[in-house]
Amino acid sequence: MTSFLIMAAQSPGVYYAYESSDGVGKAIVIFLVLVGSVITWTVMIDKTIALYRAKRLSNRFDALFRKYGEENMMSLQLIREAERNSGPVAAIYSAGMDKLLEFYDMEAEKSGEYSPRGVPKVYKLSDAQYNAVEAVLEREISSQLKELETRIGLLATMVSLSPFCGLFGTVWGVMMAFCGVAIAGKADFTALAPGVAGALLTTVAGLIVAIPALIGYNWLSGVIRQLTVQMDNFTEEFLVAVKLAQVKVDSKAANSAERE
Repeated sequence: MTSFLIMAAQSPGVYYAYESSDGVGKAIVIFLVLVGSVITWTVMIDKTIALYRAKRLSNRFDALFRKYGEENMMSLQLIREAERNSGPVAAIYSAGMDKLLEFYDMEAEKSGEYSPRGVPKVYKLSDAQYNAVEAVLEREISSQLKELETRIGLLATMVSLSPFCGLFGTVWGVMMAFCGVAIAGKADFTALAPGVAGALLTTVAGLIVAIPALIGYNWLSGVIRQLTVQMDNFTEEFLVAVKLAQVKVDSKAANSAERE
């Protein structure tokens, strides 16, 4: 993109069009090319790196949870990995586990003693407590989604704003060109061409910003949707694991009652 802008700036036609623009046209071109392009590419590069990292960390923790979570969702190894892992899925696990440990009145260091096959009756959750855990998970999903979508709105703004800025510059430039022709008192192409060229340059500048911003916005939004689905799926797996643990609590209680 930078090389394209340099080549465009070195083009005699582009330079002529820029020099033929008035102050308003030049200001719009400078704003779009320097400010708009910098914002667009900075956001796209930054969010690409951040989302790639979030997806990689989420996949890693998701795989670890499926490995250990079925037998022991409160495994100390899972809790420690969640502390080291800064991905959104690990954050959701940590939020849910903190609430569970609060209800179980258990410290994280002692969670390794937890075993679904030997869960004591004290670990039975009420419906209200289960709903509280679910609410915590949903709240953490919203928080992570908000973080993932940070600065994405800037791309959407540039997609909408850039063409309108270019259109405004074009309309302004054509208007000024016709005003110049009227003042000169002669309607020939030589008098009209400089103004029209400068006016059309703002449209080109607007498209230079809008097209990459549109592509980047759609692609990044797709990645965020994938992460959102992954977070939703993980939440369902977490809640299912909690329900299975509760079933085992009930089963053990029933067995104890029969033995008595």
